[in-house]
Amino acid sequence: MSSRTPRVTSALLTRRVRALHRYLPAAVAGDDVGVHQARVASRRLREAVPVLAGRLKGSKAGKARRKIRRLTQALGAVRELDVTLMLLDELSSSDELSRAALQDVRLHVMAERSARREAMLSKLADVDPGKLDRRLQSVAEAVLLDVEQTWRQELSARLLKRSKRLAAVIDQAGSLYAPEHLHQVRIAVKKLRYGVELAADSGLTSAGPVLRSLKRTQDNLGRLHDLQVLQAHVAAVQAAPAGRAVPHEGLTAIAGRIEEECRRLHGKFVAQSDVLREAAATVTTQLVPRLTSRPRQLKMKMPVRKQRRVVGSAR
Repeated sequence: MSSRTPRVTSALLTRRVRALHRYLPAAVAGDDVGVHQARVASRRLREAVPVLAGRLKGSKAGKARRKIRRLTQALGAVRELDVTLMLLDELSSSDELSRAALQDVRLHVMAERSARREAMLSKLADVDPGKLDRRLQSVAEAVLLDVEQTWRQELSARLLKRSKRLAAVIDQAGSLYAPEHLHQVRIAVKKLRYGVELAADSGLTSAGPVLRSLKRTQDNLGRLHDLQVLQAHVAAVQAAPAGRAVPHEGLTAIAGRIEEECRRLHGKFVAQSDVLREAAATVTTQLVPRLTSRPRQLKMKMPVRKQRRVVGSAR
C-alpha cells in the first residue's frame, strides 16, 4: 500500500478545515460574502469528514459532523436573504418596475434579515470553536493512520447512491414546471457535486467533466430557487394589510417579471437534462469503478478555486 495515501486524505481534510477558519470570522461580522463562503466551506467539510473518517475507530467523525451541520444551518437563513437583496438590486436597474414597490419589498426583506442575523449569531455562539477543533483533530489523527484506504469504499458508496438518486429525480421532474420537483433535483445535484469534488481533489482527473456539468446545472437551479424565494417575499408584501403606499400594480409587475425568469431558467434546465443524466451515468459506470479498483494510479490534485462574489444561493 502506498505510504503517500494518508498524506493525500489528510490534505483533503486540512484544506477544508482551513477554508472554514478563513471565512468564519467574516461571516460572524455580518459580511455577506463571508457568510456565503463560510457556509460553502462548512458543507464541503461536512461531506469530507464522514467520507474520510466515518469508518475509522476513535475518529469522533459523527460528533464533528453534527457540529459542522449546526454551523451550516446557522449561516443558511442569512445567506438566503443576502441573495434576495442582490436580486432586488438587479431588478432595480429596470425602468419598467416601480421603485416604490421594490423598496417596499426590500424593507420587508431587510427586517427579516436583521431578525435572522440575530438568530444566526445566537446559534454560532452555541458552537464551541475549541471543541470543534478538538473533534476535527481527532478526525485528522485517524485519517493519518488509515493505510487501508477505507475512504474509497465510503466515497464510492455515496457516489453510487447519489447518482441513482439524481437520475430518479430528473425523471420525476419531467418537462413540466413543478417547483418542488426542481427543488429535489437541485438538492440531488448539490449532494452529488460535493462527493465528486472529493474524488476530483484526490486525483481522479476523469471527474472533471462530470463536475463541470453538475456545477452548470446547480448554478441554473440555484438561481431559479433564489428567484422563487424572492417571489415568496413579494407575495408576502402583497398580502400585507391594506393602507400601504405601494400600488398593487407595482408588486404585480415585479411578480410577473420574476415568473418570466423562472420559466426561462426552467426551460434551460429541460434543455440540459440529457447532459445531466449522462453525468449521473458516468459517475456510476466510470468514476465509482476507478475509485474502487485502481487506487494507486490516482495522483493528488488540489486546484485553487477562485473565490468571487456570486449572486446565488450557497450552491
